[in-house]
Amino acid sequence: MYTFRKIGSLILTASILFAFGSCGKKSGNESRTTGWKYNDPENGGFEVAKYVEQEAGPGLVLIEGGTFVMGATQDPTIFTSNNKPTRITVRSFYMDQTEVSNIDYLEYLHWLRRVFGSKYPEVYKKALPDTLVWRQKLAYNEPLVTNYLRHPAYKYYPVVGVSWVQANDFAKWRTDRVNEQRLIDAGIIGLDLNQHDEYNFNTEAYLLGQYTSQVEGKSPIDNLAYNPEDANSLEFRTSRIEDGIVLPSYRLPTEAEWEYAALGLIENSEYERISQRKKYPWNGNYVRTTDKKYYGTFVANFKRGRGDYMGVAGALNDGSDIPTEVGSYFPNDFGLFNMGGNVCEWVMDVYRPNTFDDWDDLGAFRGNIFQTQVRDQNGFVDVKDSLGRIRYRDVTVEESENRKNYRKSNNIDYLDGDFASETRTDNNWNSQSPSDTTRMYNYGKTSLINNQARVYKGGSWKDGAYYLSPSVRRFLDENEATDYIGFRCAMDRVGSPMKGRK
Repeated sequence: MYTFRKIGSLILTASILFAFGSCGKKSGNESRTTGWKYNDPENGGFEVAKYVEQEAGPGLVLIEGGTFVMGATQDPTIFTSNNKPTRITVRSFYMDQTEVSNIDYLEYLHWLRRVFGSKYPEVYKKALPDTLVWRQKLAYNEPLVTNYLRHPAYKYYPVVGVSWVQANDFAKWRTDRVNEQRLIDAGIIGLDLNQHDEYNFNTEAYLLGQYTSQVEGKSPIDNLAYNPEDANSLEFRTSRIEDGIVLPSYRLPTEAEWEYAALGLIENSEYERISQRKKYPWNGNYVRTTDKKYYGTFVANFKRGRGDYMGVAGALNDGSDIPTEVGSYFPNDFGLFNMGGNVCEWVMDVYRPNTFDDWDDLGAFRGNIFQTQVRDQNGFVDVKDSLGRIRYRDVTVEESENRKNYRKSNNIDYLDGDFASETRTDNNWNSQSPSDTTRMYNYGKTSLINNQARVYKGGSWKDGAYYLSPSVRRFLDENEATDYIGFRCAMDRVGSPMKGRK
């Protein structure tokens, strides 16, 4: 027989369950916090996009993150150690399935000439790859100087002769073109082929209201947006980051991301146990496949030995004397092609030999220079520059004085190159300066390490098998280019690290 107290307890329990159930039901069209309706101009006009998860941008593959041991998987060819094995975690991100090809870069050059060619021709000239990288003092490579970039026979070959700076500029351009097309596909803006000079679509400028399409489309939320100054009116608005239409920026991968993606340990693990560590982007210690159908076939484009770039006529080993088409050979377990061989690839990081001792174990990266948007005297973001881009400046020490996570803008030298990391105390080494790397590494005399030294990864068509290991680290000045370094782009993953997770 129920007592009054038991009945009261049941009523209270039912009330709690109903309340939680109501909260869950309101998650779609109503606020779980206030009960106010979303996307209703008559109820405040707060807009919430119907967003599931991030879509992969053109050319990208999702790389699910995780922990791995980054660093050397074989003995170095010289007695130096700049990649001590270190366990870190890489967050999920996206990466190009192949290297950026000549046809991709020619599309970029075409756009620059069309938009900036008449008034700012130097923008186009600055982006041109250095085709003279093919010249050698004692070799005949003039046909490559003339043809490699532009001849249709090479259109799907990886672009080379591109510096680290040029690769970054390409990634920024690609971001804007992809986001412009997404907004066109969504009907929010129209296709405008008359863009020129500072009047061109730039993602940041658009989001800040400094770009207005001359061919307008519809508003992101059913062509309607709430105007708080007039409760009875609905007006057009541009898209915002809250709509989930604009993708994050394309960029170069970090060194940790590149090495993690190249190893592709996803097929070498069971639950959380990695059963076999890889020396190359494929299993085994050799550069030939054990697949019965293709047994003995080379899995990468590399130099087998002095004077042997592709084997003997009638039995070519890797079938390529110079770089070959992107997407050739076998993909690794993430579905990425040529993470060993073909061309080396630029990554974001500034080179330091002791980086593995210093960096964070989550999202490891060296090269941060923290910046903020330039603002006018009223605190608003200043007008874009003559090329249509939002301007940035380095954050000041005064702006960061109360922060605990950083105190200055440039953190490239942190723990390896700054004043605090120096050990010399003689008269020539005891004064603090903004960057002490030149003195610490004696740039130009005993080393070529400074803040413009950028890491490149992976072996190339002119490297031996040792360099095909993803752990190998090399560096070059960010403004230099070669005939064996290309690049591929990456993109941040927002939200869940796993695809399809609710």
